[in-house]
Amino acid sequence: MIATLQYYWNFPFVRYALVVGVLIALCSSLFGVTLVLKRFSYLGDGLSHVAFGAMSVATVLRLADSMLLVLPVTILCAVLLLRGGSNAKIHGDAAVGMLSVGALALGYLVVNLFSATPNLAGDVCSTLFGSTSILTLTLAEVWLCVVLAVAVVVLFVALYHKIFAVTFDEAFARACGVGARRWQLLLAAIIAVIIVLAMYLVGSLLISALILFPALAAMRVCRSFLGVTVCAAVFSVFCAAGGIVAAVLAGTPVGATIVAVNMAGFGLFWMAGALRGGAS
Repeated sequence: MIATLQYYWNFPFVRYALVVGVLIALCSSLFGVTLVLKRFSYLGDGLSHVAFGAMSVATVLRLADSMLLVLPVTILCAVLLLRGGSNAKIHGDAAVGMLSVGALALGYLVVNLFSATPNLAGDVCSTLFGSTSILTLTLAEVWLCVVLAVAVVVLFVALYHKIFAVTFDEAFARACGVGARRWQLLLAAIIAVIIVLAMYLVGSLLISALILFPALAAMRVCRSFLGVTVCAAVFSVFCAAGGIVAAVLAGTPVGATIVAVNMAGFGLFWMAGALRGGAS
């Protein structure tokens, strides 16, 4: 197995996939904890479908860099969903559900009507499930993902205390001079960036796994916000790296393999939490 790994490591696409995969997993896990605690986990699923719709339009328009359209559209939808708040006539999960289904259907319809690609089913499957996207990254795309991922991590570290305050007690955060609403909108924009990046790794339909499994697994064994965040980050990075390596060796779809590894890891953490709870 070691010899096989060394052989595959000589290929640039494997190195690109590991670098991008680890960075995306790290970003997803850091903000995934906040999303789960704030009951915003549904936002990731809805925005992933918006990103698919925007990606479909970008493909039909034959944009040289689809992220030029996908990123601003996803950020705009994220901000609009949170800005509506209690004043919106359609609330919370209903609005996300409508936007999610509508964007998914519209994206597939646009691709079917206007795309000239000879392998429509393969392209759609790759975008939805991340079958090959992560293994076909160009060096320019890798650098773009690295820059965006580093920016997300730096923002999280720099704003950690404000994120902590807004996550647990918005009233207290406002009393301390933190504009809770403003930070929620910033969080939405950052999550949108993570969603767009994660499309390269696991596809638009499986993105929620990168947000949910690490956070929920860490909550089984850790009690503090910092502990959960660090544990989720380590869990997510190892699952992403392990999933990519397993997919390359076994020839399985990368996105689905990463999610399967996350599921297995969550199962182990769930049992560890249950055993510790029983012992105490």
